[in-house]
Amino acid sequence: MVERAIRIFGDPVLKTPTDRIGPIDDGVRRLVRDLLDTVALPGRAGVAATQIGVGLRAFSYNVDGTIGYILNPELVETAGECREVDEGCLSVPGLWYPTRRYEQATVRGTDLDGNTVELSGTGLMAQALQHECDHLDGKLYIDRLEGDARRDAMRAIRASDWF
Repeated sequence: MVERAIRIFGDPVLKTPTDRIGPIDDGVRRLVRDLLDTVALPGRAGVAATQIGVGLRAFSYNVDGTIGYILNPELVETAGECREVDEGCLSVPGLWYPTRRYEQATVRGTDLDGNTVELSGTGLMAQALQHECDHLDGKLYIDRLEGDARRDAMRAIRASDWF
């Protein structure tokens, strides 16, 4: 098992949109193994490749006992109300803020064999799909915060022992 270190707020890789994965090679297979090993730890719902320092479009998830991955994911559908849900991020440790997310989400991509994969979910799965796709687009959940919540989050980050 190879648990990769999580990149923390301030690392430029977290703000850089990812590149699509081309041909599947040993490097991509190793990336998937590392993503799966890293997300398998308790309390982790998802890990994007950028969070382990890789600028490729891939993430892993760990929701309701199901662990998996998707390559080149695209958020293809959201549905239901857009509500505020408490959200945190491994790259912004220890901070949680109400973040607007749709109740349902669907992501489409591929697996290591090139087969089309579609992930859909509600609740935590919908939140994770939206959150991880944001990572791959170079966004953190705090980028979605507005007004006082955004100011509070930035103040808390600056005051944290990890920043």
